[in-house]
Amino acid sequence: MVRPRGLHHLPGLLPFLVPALLTGGGVALPLAYLVLRALEADPGALQEILLRPKNLELLRNTLALLVGVLALTTLLALPLAFLTTRTDLKGKRLFSLLLTLPLAVPGYVGAYVLLAATGPGGILPLPRLEGYVGALFVLSFITYPYLFLSLRAAFLGLDPALEEAARTLGMGPWRAFFRAAFPQLLPALLSGYLVVGLHVLGDFGTVSLLRYETFSYAIYLQYSAAFDRVYAAWLALLLLLLTGGLLWLEGLLLRRLTLARTGKGASRHHKPLRLGPFAPLGYALALLPPLVALALPLYALFHLARRFPQEGLSGLWEALGHSALAAAPAAFLAVGMALPLAYLAVRLPSPASRFLERLAYLGYAIPPLAFALAWIFFSLRSLPFLYGTLPLLVLVLAFHFLAESLGPVRGALFQVPRRLEEAARTLGETPTGAFFRVTFPLLWRGAVAGGALAFIGAVKELPITLLLAPMGYATLATRVFSYTQEAMFAEAAPFALLIALLSAAFVGVLLWTERRF
Repeated sequence: MVRPRGLHHLPGLLPFLVPALLTGGGVALPLAYLVLRALEADPGALQEILLRPKNLELLRNTLALLVGVLALTTLLALPLAFLTTRTDLKGKRLFSLLLTLPLAVPGYVGAYVLLAATGPGGILPLPRLEGYVGALFVLSFITYPYLFLSLRAAFLGLDPALEEAARTLGMGPWRAFFRAAFPQLLPALLSGYLVVGLHVLGDFGTVSLLRYETFSYAIYLQYSAAFDRVYAAWLALLLLLLTGGLLWLEGLLLRRLTLARTGKGASRHHKPLRLGPFAPLGYALALLPPLVALALPLYALFHLARRFPQEGLSGLWEALGHSALAAAPAAFLAVGMALPLAYLAVRLPSPASRFLERLAYLGYAIPPLAFALAWIFFSLRSLPFLYGTLPLLVLVLAFHFLAESLGPVRGALFQVPRRLEEAARTLGETPTGAFFRVTFPLLWRGAVAGGALAFIGAVKELPITLLLAPMGYATLATRVFSYTQEAMFAEAAPFALLIALLSAAFVGVLLWTERRF
């Protein structure tokens, strides 16, 4: 077997190694500059910054929202995953698809719909939902699909012999489930919690429109109003510490889990639980989240869009063009950066390649507002000619959504036999030549999927665009945000509707790449 190891293969690997190192540096260097900017404060001022009572309030608000969303998403996702895998519910595949569709609604669009549909003059006869309750409601209903998908896959992989063994000890069906099967769901539960938690900690649009002060909202206020840039840097670092703590806690709990399985080989399928007279309740429960999180927002958006003045259509198409002009090159660049990282991780696994791969995922795990702030400080110090330009926005969007492109590309590369490259290299091809002549043409599906995911993510992205877009560069996301802040709900409707329709492609790509439901 031919393996490109050793220094004599280094020239052939440079086309992979150099871009991978530049990509890793693009994620790590701005964070280092964020730390340096925060340390500009003298010791006395630093103590005053860290001990401000406002920090404790922000921490309390952020943690309260995090815990509340995790609790509510569990109450939604766990019974829904059970219904669509372990019962005789008809149309389980269709319901599974419908329950995933709320992923198409960005948080700030959900917040806009909630503000426009409730309160005086709203579609629903309800008081306006703002603050903690509004943020909890919106974030729970748009993030529960992450937990649902994770739990659904875990339910499908459960070994029925565990519950059968518990039943032989005299336990009833529900007690057997919670004593024997539920512990097997904990890894999926923790993985789903991690994804939901990262979204809650990084969310900016929802909490800002609903006027609920978390770290992200406070960072934006401090920076945009130019109150205290050093304080904004420290708030960003505190938010990064919270994110790191969440990652550490999830890893710690996963390492301590010990899962059981009886027998060998593939597990058997469970016998579906008959719902009987509770079937109508099951159907109602399965329909409720898609109706609340998708059907109602779309109805409200279409209803409000009818009031949109015709003379404003030029601004709509301009914002759509601006969104595409930033998102398309960012997606292309993200796929280009993912290729060398995936090649090194799959074909040349080593501590160094794994470290570079983790850096790529770090760029996605970092809250977008903190990541954008780090790049602002970095560009002002080191690349001032880039600050406030479209290329900088494209670059940061590509770094942030690199992880979404890396996953499909890496998965596609795993499916390409190594022997094809080895055969090409026995004919005199370099590692780079073998990759581009033989392997790359077989990666197109993964590359297209990764590019589509990055494109949709970039179109929806709000905080990075708000902070880094050139002056006067309005996108669909920034238009929704600015109009909603001014309570101009009819003007915001078509922009929000376009985002929701474009974002629906995210779900299509997800199902297309997974090919399993």
